[in-house]
Amino acid sequence: MNLDWGQWSFNPSVRIDYFDFQYNDKLATLSETQTETEYIVSPNLNVLYNYSNNLQLYLKSGKGFHSNDTRVVVAQEGRKILPAAYGYDAGFIWKPYKQLLINTAYWYLFLEQEFVYVGDAGIVEPSGKTDRQGIDISMRYQPVKWLFASADANYAYARATEENEGEVYIPLAPNFTLRANLNVLLNNGFYGGLNLRHIDDRLANEDYSITAIGYTVCDLNLGFSNKSFNVELRLQNLFNTDWNEAQFATESRLQNEPSPVEEIHFTPGVPFNMRGKISYKF
Repeated sequence: MNLDWGQWSFNPSVRIDYFDFQYNDKLATLSETQTETEYIVSPNLNVLYNYSNNLQLYLKSGKGFHSNDTRVVVAQEGRKILPAAYGYDAGFIWKPYKQLLINTAYWYLFLEQEFVYVGDAGIVEPSGKTDRQGIDISMRYQPVKWLFASADANYAYARATEENEGEVYIPLAPNFTLRANLNVLLNNGFYGGLNLRHIDDRLANEDYSITAIGYTVCDLNLGFSNKSFNVELRLQNLFNTDWNEAQFATESRLQNEPSPVEEIHFTPGVPFNMRGKISYKF
């Protein structure tokens, strides 16, 4: 529903979700299908203020739910099947001049139940309530007809609210991320782009005794396209950066170790490589 009043716009809405969880552990001695059902009502309200043709202020709020794991649902026998999520963000969309667009927002998110990945079991583990808040900044810039630039920076502060002091960190919750692109599209069919992605060092366990190492990786693509052909060369990890893609603090034990050790287990990120693509349209 859209309600307009002068420079103001109000967008109230409501959504109903119904879930039927079914799980059968075929490794169990007595294999049988376990089921749980639940529904949730999620109201939302957006308020927009069009200050001018170049500036819009907004406040968006609503209730949702945290995605769940069927194995967790049946193990809890129906408790917190669909933990609610409450959030809002307030910010503005500003176009100071024709070639530049800026979007900035402060946001807050409360979860009734957090989920933490358990590497040994390969499942997620439910924990307590959490708070998150942060600032997002996005920019789109086109200085000339054939050149496009964009950037998205995100800062977040995430903490558990029901844990003991010193164990309030949410494993692998990022503190700072950045994505930036510079793209060229020429009238003669040549194109290219330089892409950067960055994630800062972040905590890997609840007491921050283990750190998941961040990274900055750049990719480059060059190509030519016309009505019939497209030829493209992709250079991934342009500067051959050593980086870890997936990282988890997992307990493990080697043959010569007297007791298990909790440490980072990771999937190495791809090194520098070149990929080519040729396509024909008919």
